[in-house]
Amino acid sequence: MDIGKDVCISLRARMDFTNPRGVHIGEGTYVTFDSVILSHDMSRLMHLDTYIGKNCFIGAKAIIMPGVRVGDSCIVGSGAVVTKDVPSGSIVAGNPAQIVKTGIVTSRWGILKEAYGRGMAYTRESPGGG
Repeated sequence: MDIGKDVCISLRARMDFTNPRGVHIGEGTYVTFDSVILSHDMSRLMHLDTYIGKNCFIGAKAIIMPGVRVGDSCIVGSGAVVTKDVPSGSIVAGNPAQIVKTGIVTSRWGILKEAYGRGMAYTRESPGGG
């Protein structure tokens, strides 16, 4: 497997061990619990490369199908089944996954930059918050 720096993979996430060389995850990405990243399809005897970009968030129980490319700064919603490539800066959700928003910017672990800024302001400025 090709795993970038600062990638967080839940212990309950499942990577494809039938074709581990086909799994590529960019730095700063977070793969959450019960998500699955596949790089083979035994029913069609296919072994493909599956790419997850930098600073992405893969939601709980999401499935990334073999041969799919998820661009940089993407968020894959919980339970999504990603069957097609996802352009950088997109949020996808559903089964099959559809683009629900484009033009997003994420930081490390797929956190939306705008949400990160609000969260930091809240913890620093609110009473009793850090």
